[in-house]
Amino acid sequence: MSDTDSPGIEHENFTKWAVAHGIKIKGVAPARFPGRRLGMIATRDIKENEIMLSIPMKLMLTIDSIPTEFVSQFPEGASIHGILAAFLTHGDPELLSELDTWRSVWPDWEEFENSMPIFWPKHLRVSNSASEIPSEDDQQQEPSEGAPVLLPPSISGRWNSLPSISQSATKPYETRYQNLLAQQGKRLRSAWDSVLSVFPETEWKTFAYNWSIINSRSFYYISPGKEEPEDWNDAIGMVPYADYFNHVDDAACEVKFDGRKYTFKATRRYEKGEEVYMSYGSHSNDFLLVEYGFCPDDNPSDAVYLDDLIIPDLSAEQKEALDAHDCLGNYEIISSGLDERLVAVAKIKHMSLKNWREFTNSKDGSERASDAKRVGEIHRGWLERYLEESTFAVHATEDVLKTVADESTRAKLDLILSRWKQIVQLCESAYESTSPYT
Repeated sequence: MSDTDSPGIEHENFTKWAVAHGIKIKGVAPARFPGRRLGMIATRDIKENEIMLSIPMKLMLTIDSIPTEFVSQFPEGASIHGILAAFLTHGDPELLSELDTWRSVWPDWEEFENSMPIFWPKHLRVSNSASEIPSEDDQQQEPSEGAPVLLPPSISGRWNSLPSISQSATKPYETRYQNLLAQQGKRLRSAWDSVLSVFPETEWKTFAYNWSIINSRSFYYISPGKEEPEDWNDAIGMVPYADYFNHVDDAACEVKFDGRKYTFKATRRYEKGEEVYMSYGSHSNDFLLVEYGFCPDDNPSDAVYLDDLIIPDLSAEQKEALDAHDCLGNYEIISSGLDERLVAVAKIKHMSLKNWREFTNSKDGSERASDAKRVGEIHRGWLERYLEESTFAVHATEDVLKTVADESTRAKLDLILSRWKQIVQLCESAYESTSPYT
C-alpha cells in the first residue's frame, strides 16, 4: 500500500466486526487513496472469477429489517427511502446501537454538504425545482437578480441562453436523467414531510444526513415476494462493507444478490495494491454529481440532453409521430456518434411527415445522401447551441471564482467548472462524429 494511507482504527474495527458477523472478506480491504475518498484495495493478488466479498442478507438494513410497528406509523405512500432515513434518526436506540461500528465509518455531514448540489447555497444551485429544501445554515445566499445559472441544464433544468421551458407543453415522458435537482428535491421534500407527520420534532440536518447516507450508499433490494416499486429509488437496501467500493462504469466486478446474500466477484485478475471498483450503473456524470457528489473524468456513459432545444420547435403532429415510434424526448449528446433517437428527430425536422413515416417503416431504412447530409447539419446546429451555453457557463463560473475567497465555495465552483469542461469536450467529440453525415 505504498501509495495509500491507512484508513484509520475505526475502519479496522469495522472490518473485525464484519468478519465476526459472517461477512466473508477475501483479498480486499478499505484503503484511503491520496486526494480521493476511501475505496477498496486488493490486499493480495486476486484471481479472475474469485469471490472477493460475501455479505448475508441478515446484516443488510432494509425495510424488512425495521420493526413493523415503526414502519406502520408512516402514511400510506411514504417512500422506503424516507422510512429508512427516519429509522436511522428516530429508531429504537438499542437496535441502532447494533449499527454503531458500521455508522462510525460513514462520511460526515460536511462531506455531503460540500459535494451534493442539493445542499449548496442557493446562488450555486439555481434550478427549476419547486421543492424548497429547509436549511439551518445562516449563510444561505439568495441568487441576485439576473445571476447566471451555473449548474448544467440536465441538473438544473434551466438555461442562460433559453427561456424556461415547461415539459407540460408536450406529452409527459420519463426523464430520468434530466431535471435532476428538481427530481431529487421532490424526493427529499416528500420524505421530510412524511417524517414530520410522525416525528414533528425532527431536526432537519440530522434527517437530511441520514437521507443522504441511504441515498448514496444503498444497493438494489426488493422485499421477497413483492413486485418492483413504481419508484425505482425505493428498490434499496444498505449492504455493510460493500459500500466501500468506488465507482467506474466498466468495473471488473460482478455483483449478485440471490435473496440470501450479496456477492462481489472479480471478472479479471487484480494485482496486490490495485484499487477494486464496482459499477453503480451506467449513468451520466450529471446524475453521478447530483446523487453521489463526483464526476469521473472517464465515463463511457456520460451524456447531456438536447430536449430543451428540440422539443419546443416540434409541431404537435411531429411529437405525436415520434411518440408513436417511441422516439419522443431523451435526446442524448454522446461522444461516439448519433444515437437512433437523435437521427429520428433530425429526420422529422427536414422530411415531410409522410416521407418520415415511410422511411421509418421501411425495412431497409435506405436514404439519399442528401438526407444524411441534412441530418448532420441539423445535429451540428443543436450542438452549436449547446456549446454556446457551455462557453457562457464556463466564463460565468470563472468570473464568480475570481470574486470568491472561501475555500469551500471555491471547491464547489471548481467542481461545476470541471463538469462544464467535460460537457464542452463531449459536445466537440459529438460534433466531430457527424463527419460521416457531411
